[in-house]
Amino acid sequence: MTTSSVNLDFVGREYPANAPYSVGREKIREFAAAVGSTHPAHHSVDSARGLGYPDLIAPPTFAVIVAQRAEAQYIEDPAARVDFTRVVHADERFVHHRPIHAGDELVTVLTVASITERSGLAMVTTRCDIYALDAVSAATELVSTVTSTLAVRGEGL
Repeated sequence: MTTSSVNLDFVGREYPANAPYSVGREKIREFAAAVGSTHPAHHSVDSARGLGYPDLIAPPTFAVIVAQRAEAQYIEDPAARVDFTRVVHADERFVHHRPIHAGDELVTVLTVASITERSGLAMVTTRCDIYALDAVSAATELVSTVTSTLAVRGEGL
């Protein structure tokens, strides 16, 4: 018999904003190199500024680094009952409201958007709303929304 141990009561749960993530130039350059992005705005401050940006611009998928930090709140929550050894990444979508750039201080609010369970397989969809903090005014600006779906295999699968 296959059973899922994922707690279905977590649908709709929102976790508070996590600690800020400071976006650094070297992290952007390292990520760009890792994904094979050679666009000058990811590597050269002068090139990025020449295009009208305040600093280096992160590749679009850089937001996954920030989102996964927030998703850890759910995955590591004992009450959620997610056995990470049984998790397979199924889908990821990005909606960018503005580019992430070096110097950003980002916080993320995680929402467990849905959990669908069939035959012991739970499909968990999370939404991470990533905000940039303005240190002067304490305001936040929505930068990106990352929607991820994880397939969590139940015991016996």
